[in-house]
Amino acid sequence: MHPDKAILKNAWPYQQDKLNLPVASLEMALPFYETILGFRVVSRSEAPQPSAVLTRDGIQIGLAENGGDPQQDGCFFEVDDVEKLFAEVKATGFEKVRPDFKQQTYGNVAWKVLFVVAPDELCYSFGERVIV
Repeated sequence: MHPDKAILKNAWPYQQDKLNLPVASLEMALPFYETILGFRVVSRSEAPQPSAVLTRDGIQIGLAENGGDPQQDGCFFEVDDVEKLFAEVKATGFEKVRPDFKQQTYGNVAWKVLFVVAPDELCYSFGERVIV
């Protein structure tokens, strides 16, 4: 573990499947996940459509050219330190990141949240549990 890196602890898809997130072009999408979000590709496939499985901190997501609408999908990631993740993303030069460190409540859990919209238009939320 790198001390300057946040640790992803869990992931929940906005739609049904975090291993089948829609992208228009896998080749165009992958550099963002590797360079900006720190994922690495663990497998790729061309059938039934171009797709890849990526991992970071043992958490896996998948991207696929499946014809889905990326604006309607993405994931919520639980992270150990959302401010560390924000600094990590900003350090790459990526500007389309929006911190909202105000407390937000989902169910009975309070979160400090960071929003990232990928160039492929998938939206990601990174949340750190807030102890109240």
